Amino acid sequence: MPRPTSLSEVRDRIDALDGELVGLLARRESLVRAAAAFKSDEQAVRAPDRAERVVAAARARAAAAGLAPEVAEAVWRAMVAAFIDLELGEHRGDGGSPAGSVADGAGVAVEHEPRR
Repeated sequence: MPRPTSLSEVRDRIDALDGELVGLLARRESLVRAAAAFKSDEQAVRAPDRAERVVAAARARAAAAGLAPEVAEAVWRAMVAAFIDLELGEHRGDGGSPAGSVADGAGVAVEHEPRR
């Protein structure tokens, strides 16, 4: 793909990518909702070991793709926290949590060894 020649073109490309990301997140949400049906309690939803494996895999994939692993980790932690809240809502029967409830990283451990 040729290098953008203006800020406007950069922004247009970012907007197009954002549209693709929304579609991918919608597909992920569908799977998260399906997974909720297989989980028996809040601990199964939170699954901190699984969350950490997902974040570690994102960091590894990011490094291989040329994305800063720190950026991938921050994005995946926020995404995982949001989907955990959504799944907990599925278990409560309210379909999800109120907007903004994931600010504390709900269920995703943030303390970790520094990665290099």
